[in-house]
Amino acid sequence: MVLFKRKPVQYLTRPDIPDEDEEIWDIPETGELFTDYEEFLQRTDFYKQRRFICEITGHSGLTFFDALKSEMEGSREVDGVFPDALREPILRKVQFSTISRIDNLVDHIFDEFKQDFYPRETVTVILDNGERLNGVVREKTKFPELVRPDGTLERKEFARYFVSLTNRPFEEALVDDEHIVRDRRSFTKQMLRSFIKNTVTREAWNGAPWLVKEKIAQDYRIVTDIPTHLQKENKFAERKANLGLKRGEYDGNILTFFSSQSRLPELKPKSHKSKMAQQDFAKSKHEQFLEYQRALSGNPGLGILKNGVGIGEPQYVRWVNSQPPFHTIASKASLRPPPPPPIKYPIEDLEVAPLRDGTHRPTLQFLSQDTPIEGQRSENDGNGILMESVGRLLETWDTLNVFCEVFQLDSFTFDDYVEALQIYSEDVKCELIIEVHCALLKRLVNAREDQNGMVQIPLPALAKEESAAEESVDESSAMPTPEPESEAPPAGRTTRSSLAKSDVANLKAKSGRSRSSTADIKVHRAGEILGNYDWIARLRLRDLKRSGWVTIIVGLLDRLSRAPRHKKDCEEILAKLAPLDQEPTEETARLRYGCLDINLRVKILQILCMLTVGTKAIRAYMEDCSNHMTELRKEKIEQQRNRKLATEELRLLHEERKTLQPDERSPSPIPELEDLDDSKVTGLEAEEEELMLSEDEEPNQGRSLRRGNDRAAERRRKQEEEREKKEKAQAAVKHPKQTKQLAKVLKKIEEKKQTIRVCEEEIATLDNDLREADCPRTRVLGKDRFWNRYYWMERNAMPYAGLPDSSTAEAGYANARIWVQGPDDLEREGFIELKEDENKQYRRAFQMTVPERKIYEEGRTSVFTAGQWGYYDDPDSLDSLIGWLDNRGVREIKLRKELQAQREKISEHMVKRREYLTLGEDKKSESGEAPTRISTRTKTYLEPTSHRCLAWRNTTALRDLGQLHSDPIRSGSTKTQTSKPIKKVVEEEEGRQTRATNRQGKPLTRQGSRYNF
Repeated sequence: MVLFKRKPVQYLTRPDIPDEDEEIWDIPETGELFTDYEEFLQRTDFYKQRRFICEITGHSGLTFFDALKSEMEGSREVDGVFPDALREPILRKVQFSTISRIDNLVDHIFDEFKQDFYPRETVTVILDNGERLNGVVREKTKFPELVRPDGTLERKEFARYFVSLTNRPFEEALVDDEHIVRDRRSFTKQMLRSFIKNTVTREAWNGAPWLVKEKIAQDYRIVTDIPTHLQKENKFAERKANLGLKRGEYDGNILTFFSSQSRLPELKPKSHKSKMAQQDFAKSKHEQFLEYQRALSGNPGLGILKNGVGIGEPQYVRWVNSQPPFHTIASKASLRPPPPPPIKYPIEDLEVAPLRDGTHRPTLQFLSQDTPIEGQRSENDGNGILMESVGRLLETWDTLNVFCEVFQLDSFTFDDYVEALQIYSEDVKCELIIEVHCALLKRLVNAREDQNGMVQIPLPALAKEESAAEESVDESSAMPTPEPESEAPPAGRTTRSSLAKSDVANLKAKSGRSRSSTADIKVHRAGEILGNYDWIARLRLRDLKRSGWVTIIVGLLDRLSRAPRHKKDCEEILAKLAPLDQEPTEETARLRYGCLDINLRVKILQILCMLTVGTKAIRAYMEDCSNHMTELRKEKIEQQRNRKLATEELRLLHEERKTLQPDERSPSPIPELEDLDDSKVTGLEAEEEELMLSEDEEPNQGRSLRRGNDRAAERRRKQEEEREKKEKAQAAVKHPKQTKQLAKVLKKIEEKKQTIRVCEEEIATLDNDLREADCPRTRVLGKDRFWNRYYWMERNAMPYAGLPDSSTAEAGYANARIWVQGPDDLEREGFIELKEDENKQYRRAFQMTVPERKIYEEGRTSVFTAGQWGYYDDPDSLDSLIGWLDNRGVREIKLRKELQAQREKISEHMVKRREYLTLGEDKKSESGEAPTRISTRTKTYLEPTSHRCLAWRNTTALRDLGQLHSDPIRSGSTKTQTSKPIKKVVEEEEGRQTRATNRQGKPLTRQGSRYNF
């Protein structure tokens, strides 16, 4: 019977057709008739959905007609293989059985019939001398077991069989069940399961019996009338009566016990009211009390002790002959409470009982010189990085690498980025730092030729612009300032147009003179550096050479300092770049930036990245990525559909191969077929996993042989190949026609396997493209029991090892760390730092509070807030972390699953990072050799013997723009950077290596170089 959503398909009843001339439509496979054409089309569309399941084979994802055809073929196959002699006894045994699960039913029937034989069944007789003779059971005699009067067993049950021997026509053998066997292939659990599913059915309610199909029951004259006690109504009534008896258990009152023993449960049909009404219950109690009094008056041997015990309390009874006629019954008060139900995992992580085996989370490493635990020493002590700057470093590095195509930058590793920010020498020109700042600045303001140099970000208004809109030109100064500025109005100034404003200012000046005076204290001289030359105009002209970009940053920060959001950070940075005790010149700003602390440098980059994320170029890039992901998903669905069709065709070809396979070969079962037959999933992703598991065997063996260097193994392989060739030649001689057909089928099987492999490769490529195009946000791997977040920066929006055409692509990694961030304030206050009464309750349950458990289970390194970061950078720590996570918690089971899925990639790039850093240390140790000079278009760089980051080059800008971002625009140059996407043509030049391309022939970048700005 075809299944839909694991239930049999119910056919529609035939409509009444009074007019014989009326036009009707029918479905021959189901016998359904329709008088309305629309209903006929709807039903046909329903049957054509690939959501049906073949009950015999278990194949899913079929149309109704394919599933029906599969059932018919499977039914014919079962009918042709299953022994005829066993059919009737098995069907009689299964009829009215109440074993709900078919697996248990198959096991029960198989265990009962595997040593039981029936007439007309082909068997093998084992003689006393060990000789085996084939025969057919002619007659069977069964002897029951005998039991002695004392209950001991006198004789076991056994059977005797008369077997007609096949090779000896005039001889018979009389044997018992220990000297007779059947062929194992003729009666297996798989065959029995298929036979039962093909011949019996069962309704979908709890306790329903198995019923042989009506037609088959008529053929074998099996009774089909369901016994009364197995009918649905009686089953429900019996269940209800059992519940009633449970409510009437003995509770210490002898009256209740006698009443429950003297009355039989009444079987009533199911009612909507599941409980007795309160009035009926009180009435029945009163009637039971009267009956009890009548029993006491009529039986003098039954009395109550005169000890003042009330009627409603438990009463003591004196029995005749001092012996009760039944066992003593305990009251409910003395019964043990039922055990608590088992915990269904996963549950909330902090509700899982802690493991007191001394294990803890692997030790964290810290990038900063300070650690979350006071007094703890960091291995990076002295590098100048504060803990509050680690999050900024990760944020800016991730932004620059995710949107490197928009910024026209080469990708770079996180280690090179941190090292570049720590270079304070004026003699070392780090191209990475200069190009990053210039690329970010050029995204804020368009070039002069592009929309007249439109500013792409909102900027706070200048103080003189605000005052000009409110005040007149004629004004009088009420209080002079020590150092008046042209942009800031003097305090306490009044105008003719606003007397009320002057009054308010006077009140403020009187009440808080000290506070207003401190607010106007000048902390930097940034406004004097630019003079009359606006930084926006300089940025439109792309005047970034030498110290130009530093001067523009000073002007930008001075403008942003007027906004409350950026005021504190901007003034802190400007106090270092334009101090009060030095001349306000561009050279001063350049020199001061050269010795600027790394924590202030990363603050500048964070402000620039936050500004660029809101520009049109970044928004357009993310929108294009979203549209590209939609196209990739459609293509992936198409590839999955092709793989599924090829898999089904491969299954059919394997079935055809079985029919053509010579008997002498007796091949072992194909792993692909076993996995496909056992598959019960209907989704495309589940089929992908099954296929990947089933096809892992052959390619791995081939690779191991090609790479093997053992000559003995090579000789054994050649001998096996020669033996297979000889066997094929012998089979071809014996079965020439059949062998040719088999060869064709095997060739088609290999072609289908190749098609499936191609689909798998395409799906893997599309998955990687989807991962790299997912750029709106950084995906978190998961959270642990203490709400710490775990990040792997390469998980989405970037290639695992950076852009393949980057100047430092030989490093082979991008970040290669698992970063651990502490919980945010809401999570910390709501789940870790509990109230006093909640801490007491948690201590009663687990003998410790949540903060104490955090210290106990995390070891000596922990992170406590969202501003604190630690990391793991070696595969051993990653494995220890996976082992530490508890899959009984809802958060850690997801995190562990994600880490296990990405483990190979993460470990691979961790190893490459270690090799890259080790190579850099080796170069430093060899720095005593004479350095080699490498010349570029504009600058001359030394060979990077002391700093790895100096090897980075912005080849993307050189390729797209013809120059670096920091180079001035050449006169007459047609290549100008715009904020609109431009079409890029990659030309092959002689003597230059051609860039790698993807399967569409486009350059190989993160999204196939579709996005160029």
